[in-house]
Amino acid sequence: MGCFVVLFALISPRLAIIFTWIFSGVLGRAYDDWWLPVLGFFLLPWTTLAYAWMWDAGTNEVSGFEWFIVGLAFLADLSSYLGSSRTRTER
Repeated sequence: MGCFVVLFALISPRLAIIFTWIFSGVLGRAYDDWWLPVLGFFLLPWTTLAYAWMWDAGTNEVSGFEWFIVGLAFLADLSSYLGSSRTRTER
């Protein structure tokens, strides 16, 4: 299942979140409430997906190197927003 999620994440992280939600219980185990993954779907999809998978890969917590992966996902989200705003101002 993890390899398919990675392939879908390369296409679109939001698509990967949808497939993760439908075909596994990773989001339910990582997040207590339903609103945080929904908010993450719209605002920080890479971070939401990385946190959920790192939570599930560890011992029901994110620690050590897993935070580095979540941080990289956050930087990917930030770069997508900054890149899109730069493109808008250049036009």
